[in-house]
Amino acid sequence: MTGTGSNTGNDEREVLLEVRHLKKYFGVHTGFLKKTDLKAVDDVSFVIHKGDTLGIVGESGCGKTTLGRTILRLTEPTSGDILYEGSSIMGKNMKDYRDKMQIVFQDPYASLDPRKTVADIIGEAMDIRKSYSSKEERREKILGLMHLVGLNAQFYNRFPHEFSGGQRQRIGIARALAVDPGFIVCDEPVSALDVSIQAQIINMLEDLQQERKLTYLFIAHDLAVVKHISTRIGVMYLGHMVEMASSRELYERPLHPYTQMLLSAIPVANPDLSARRKRIKLQGEIPSPLAPPSGCPFRTRCPQACASCAEVMPELKEVEAGHFAACHVLQEKG
Repeated sequence: MTGTGSNTGNDEREVLLEVRHLKKYFGVHTGFLKKTDLKAVDDVSFVIHKGDTLGIVGESGCGKTTLGRTILRLTEPTSGDILYEGSSIMGKNMKDYRDKMQIVFQDPYASLDPRKTVADIIGEAMDIRKSYSSKEERREKILGLMHLVGLNAQFYNRFPHEFSGGQRQRIGIARALAVDPGFIVCDEPVSALDVSIQAQIINMLEDLQQERKLTYLFIAHDLAVVKHISTRIGVMYLGHMVEMASSRELYERPLHPYTQMLLSAIPVANPDLSARRKRIKLQGEIPSPLAPPSGCPFRTRCPQACASCAEVMPELKEVEAGHFAACHVLQEKG
């Protein structure tokens, strides 16, 4: 089974979102009258089942955020297809999908309009959709959302600069929930927050998922956070999906050399366990996305690279039941 959107093993549950061969290239000027494609997302396919959380991890610049934004068509795909509840959203007016698909942005300081009150930020989508019959109903809905995300009613007419980072992110989450979506892209929603606040926001997102039957695409670079919240995890490198498995399977048995490296770098609280664990060090630097290596994008840093790695891009294939990896060495062993 190849990575054509069906990379879920034998799971027969309802699919909410399906991504097929998604690509997003940016034209970058690299010289006089010369333009080169920066392949931010390159042939990525996966599905997310209703009520699940798919975590996306990888180093900075691997294409995680671009993937999330492209799925919501905040930036238009270069090619590929995106299906929501079985219907393609390509070429359609996204106004029809904004109440179904929302996003929580990474930076709670930059994502809120400083000139608007909390009530107007949360209520903006309601205003656009006229989803209330009176000002009193609007107020009650906004206060209900504020209560849902742990914000005091007295904050109703305050401005973003009066809040901490954690409180601002709660405002951003309430704004995303205002149209009662089924799917939310969480774009590194806790990376700008203190560790103690991160745990509160993650726990709140999990509670909201249960209460409102939400489905998440959770983007992060912190592997410990992703493990805690995700049902399945996809690992990206230079715009490609290189491994995907259930959260438990990925952490207990990483198959791709890049995933093994990422997991070996996670700090361990137990000093004895930390001393016994072998840290995998990579060779060289991350290649420029403007000039990626031929074949496998990871081959220039991979200690297991073989001749075929330089020639052909490996497909994301099912190496073990429900466990997918894009690696020639693994597939040859299998």
